[in-house]
Amino acid sequence: MLKLLEKRYNILRTIYYKQPIGRRVLANDLEIGERIVRTEINFLKSQSLIDINSSGMTVTKEGEEIIDRLKSFIHEVKGLKEIESILKNKLEIFEVIIVPGNLDEDITVKNELGKAAANYLKNIVQDKDIIALTGGSTVKEVVDNMPKINTLKDAVVVPARGGIGRDVELQANTLVANLASKINSNYKLMHVQDNLSEAALKAVMEEKSIKEVLDMIHKVNILIHGIGIAEVMATRRGIPSEEIAYIEEKKAVAEAFGYYFDMKGNIVHSSPTIGIKRESIRNANKLIAVSGGKKRLKQYWQQKLEIKIVY
Repeated sequence: MLKLLEKRYNILRTIYYKQPIGRRVLANDLEIGERIVRTEINFLKSQSLIDINSSGMTVTKEGEEIIDRLKSFIHEVKGLKEIESILKNKLEIFEVIIVPGNLDEDITVKNELGKAAANYLKNIVQDKDIIALTGGSTVKEVVDNMPKINTLKDAVVVPARGGIGRDVELQANTLVANLASKINSNYKLMHVQDNLSEAALKAVMEEKSIKEVLDMIHKVNILIHGIGIAEVMATRRGIPSEEIAYIEEKKAVAEAFGYYFDMKGNIVHSSPTIGIKRESIRNANKLIAVSGGKKRLKQYWQQKLEIKIVY
């Protein structure tokens, strides 16, 4: 009975995130037979949880309510609460929240990660907090899923580091402005390119507007960031090939804030950048790391001395 419930939950959830979706595509995504999918689709339709039309299947309002109500139940059934407790003690951090699924295989998990992190942020953020964000697709999901709040007019949102890349919607500055709009707070932006020379960085840091943001970053209360795969992030940031070769030679597995870590949590390389430094990271009251997928498992372990809250 529990396996059947979990199967129907997964089918309904997948339809919700990929709607409108056809039966064959759904069967392929879930890696189950079309005959099984047809049977379950007929059941969900009979319960008014989905609609079926020429463009594909969509979830009804009743279906959305069922997804929300079943989420915590599935969490318990899969034993995730116990795993959270084990990880919390093992990593010696404040909190662990696990979202079911493997992001490497199911992109919809990223939205669930964002919802979980946004819900936690909603419960801990206070007026006059200074909230720092990094860029990236996972942190974007946190911002996108943050509900409207109108009691944080004295809070300030700032980018955790500089960096102007090609994907404007994933840049820290964009996410900062969007989060500030969601929580009705103030915000500051920092328009600084990644990978400047040290001389150029020193010159930029003398600018008044940059100094103001840096002062706030060093007093941050809440820091939200993703955890990147070292080689992927090095390439994305346009680091020279000789530096990438050095990072690979040192067996770096993770990147955060321009720092590259090996499996033991040692910093093996750092990129020149303007923004938050390790001292400020350690001083942050609440550090929220949001990441997922089996490929990133080892990165959680090496980051254990830094993270207070993990998703």
